Amino acid sequence: MSLEVISLENIQELAGQYGYWAVFIGILLENLGIPLPGETITIAGGFLAGSGELNYWLVLGSAIAGAVLGGNFGYLIGRYGGWALLLSIGKILRIQEEKLVELKQQFSENAGKTVFIGRFIALLRIFASPLAGIVEMPYLKFMAYNIAGATAWGAVMVSLSFFAGKVVPLEQLVAWAAQFAVLALLIVAAWIFVPFLWELRQTKES
Repeated sequence: MSLEVISLENIQELAGQYGYWAVFIGILLENLGIPLPGETITIAGGFLAGSGELNYWLVLGSAIAGAVLGGNFGYLIGRYGGWALLLSIGKILRIQEEKLVELKQQFSENAGKTVFIGRFIALLRIFASPLAGIVEMPYLKFMAYNIAGATAWGAVMVSLSFFAGKVVPLEQLVAWAAQFAVLALLIVAAWIFVPFLWELRQTKES
């Protein structure tokens, strides 16, 4: 999700003017839940590297560092305040605490995979790290998946825009990335929440 007032032209100008800092701060803030187009800024950085305006390796390093640090902050937020917030939301939505505990257990069993794969999925990129903190995933284990996921995501996004950007307009690259992220989000949401909501409905009816 991103602020609609920030156009692609503004993002490209931002990446061109502030270079690696724009990439680093953009994806870091997006990981903290601030609605900035961090992924789009990263793609723009890779695109500019492909045109020779920025260095490929420095763009890649900035993207990975921002993603790792942002994920780390997200984990700490979830670890030291996320569960209480989740319980409060559950009360508002009339979801029993037992169901939230069950959902927490299910996420805990797949937390590592979610942190890694979540890098490529809209919204989950923001919430995977706090959720890992909520389920008290061991910190060193989290950091291993966090670094691996950030590195894989950064390599794909920067390399895609670096090479494909030589023949494909930046607008098309951003559109493809957004479409993939949303499609992946819908698939994951259906896989996780449809069975959960169905079970919740059956419980209320019984």
